[in-house]
Amino acid sequence: MPGTSGRVLVVDDDKVIRQLIKVNLELEGFEVVTAADGAECLDVVHGVRPDLVTLDVAMPRLDGLRTAERLRSDPRTRHIPVAIVSGHTQFDGEDGKEPPVDALLAKPFEPSELVRMVRQLTGRSGGGESRAGDADEQEPAGWPAHH
Repeated sequence: MPGTSGRVLVVDDDKVIRQLIKVNLELEGFEVVTAADGAECLDVVHGVRPDLVTLDVAMPRLDGLRTAERLRSDPRTRHIPVAIVSGHTQFDGEDGKEPPVDALLAKPFEPSELVRMVRQLTGRSGGGESRAGDADEQEPAGWPAHH
């Protein structure tokens, strides 16, 4: 899609959280598509062709970890970065395996943390500065509009 700076598929059963993530990413120029659970994600992912999928863990029908496993096991989607955005951040111990995801963001999160993670995973940097980013890379909660 020409002109699109990055497409993110946001999967969360909480409508408010989906909307919060969607608005914050759209303000930064991302195109956002949403799904209410893992099953819906798997139904739409091939048509959406996202550059990144964010998943909540606790969802009805198909939870985030099982969804991530299915995305990883499908040759058509295994290249798509997957990030968990969840209040549930303790996974290790389940079979001793790491979850099949590229990043983890704990709820509640700062919008700037979300944007930084999405930019990193989609390969879209904020301004071309170094990615080492510690204290000097902190962004204020209200970003300047740069359209």
